[in-house]
Amino acid sequence: MEYNLEKQHAKGKLHAIERIAALCDKDTFKEIYSGVRHNCSSFGMEKKDIPYDGVITGFGKINGRKVAVYAQDFTVQGGSLGLMHGEKIAEIIDLAIKARCPVIGINDSGGARIQEGVDALCGYGDLFYQNVRASGSVPQISIVAGPCAGGAVYSPGLTDFIFAVDKISQLFITGPKVVKSVMFMDISAEDLGGAAIHSQKSGVAHFRAADEKSCYESVRKLLDYIPHYYGDEIVQAAKFHYDERKKEKDIETILPENPRAGYDIRRVIEDVTDDESFFEVSKEFAINCVVGFAKVEGRTVGIIANNPSGIGGVLDCDASDKIARHVRYCDSFNIPLLTFVDVPGFIPGPQEEQKGIIRHGAKVIYAYSEASVPKITVITRKAYGGAYIAMCSKHLGADFVYAWPKAEIAVMGAEGAIGILYAKELADPAKAQEVAQKSEEYKSEIMTPKIAAKRGYVSEVIEPKETRARVASSLEFLLEKKAFDTVCKKHGNTPL
Repeated sequence: MEYNLEKQHAKGKLHAIERIAALCDKDTFKEIYSGVRHNCSSFGMEKKDIPYDGVITGFGKINGRKVAVYAQDFTVQGGSLGLMHGEKIAEIIDLAIKARCPVIGINDSGGARIQEGVDALCGYGDLFYQNVRASGSVPQISIVAGPCAGGAVYSPGLTDFIFAVDKISQLFITGPKVVKSVMFMDISAEDLGGAAIHSQKSGVAHFRAADEKSCYESVRKLLDYIPHYYGDEIVQAAKFHYDERKKEKDIETILPENPRAGYDIRRVIEDVTDDESFFEVSKEFAINCVVGFAKVEGRTVGIIANNPSGIGGVLDCDASDKIARHVRYCDSFNIPLLTFVDVPGFIPGPQEEQKGIIRHGAKVIYAYSEASVPKITVITRKAYGGAYIAMCSKHLGADFVYAWPKAEIAVMGAEGAIGILYAKELADPAKAQEVAQKSEEYKSEIMTPKIAAKRGYVSEVIEPKETRARVASSLEFLLEKKAFDTVCKKHGNTPL
């Protein structure tokens, strides 16, 4: 079959068939339904022959394992989606469910094919339905390598991971022309829905790549971390490396002397997990938390962590959404959860309250409570109030909770607590020494992890250098964990 490669190259983009070749192992892709054509006979469409109806579908291998793939071809009728185009994609997703393998979609389309009217909308509807059927059954990965507008954005939005590429990716419900006509606002496609917008601000894109080649390499890497279908064994590396002496020495130096000072939680993650194994997701969005995948003795774990170097590690609306989504994904595919906690609380103030911090924060509590996979929590420093509970505490079903000696577990920090309990004394300068004494008592008698350990809320207080060994042995112990909710119900009502 002949492909119009030059037309895409002129736009600085690869052709659909080149994209598939870059994604799949060499010579493994087999196209199906290449003979499909549209059946529209209005507005001059009866005279048009649209090869493969604008989308290439088939199956191949990535890293030696089977995958289902589709790629929209913008050189054919602008990659527009008609009834048969939509049915081809819906069919490949259905086949992926049956064959139990990931499905990867490369989106590059002008949207619904106007000439086909409601039939085009039917094509989208069938596609969306299969996206939902596949959710939690097989991983779904969307690569946005061109425009993706209107109803087309909801298919990527229903998938597990979205990859965007600088300069060529665009996602928006309504394009710049509609924005100008309705809101009288001039805005470029890049500023409205480019890769940076969705990677940094909206959180829609989980990965942003500088170019197409690095994008496909990242997709291939991700598939080495995640199970390829529900029930698949956790991917285990043939070899793992862990520089014990170097990392134990480093982890002891991470916490700053000043308990208010920030630090990058990634250092802790990297010191506890296998060398260079941490693969971060949504790195540019909600920087007050960190999520991703890593290996511990070769086995994949899902990482969730507060990050004190990003607005103190507080939980806000965006961080709550980011954490809850990652927890739910990992639980869907039986990936154990490793949570690092250093959180002063949920962010205060009218702006976050009006955005619905109560609703968003509830998602974290719900996700952790519902998750039945092995759950290990490490409290490195602060764990205050409702945020302590939300970040996979014992009370939400954590199997093991470990705390470092300097951990502070309480309703709030000493300053806030003393400000409430001794408000009158604070107003009297003569009682300054008494207030200072009460503050020290609060720190030593209330905030210490030893209290939580006495109550059984902390499994063990450990030194930072012991963390790796504890996590590894705990994961091994929980490897065959089975948990079943005996409450009779169809499903819960997730806060959205």
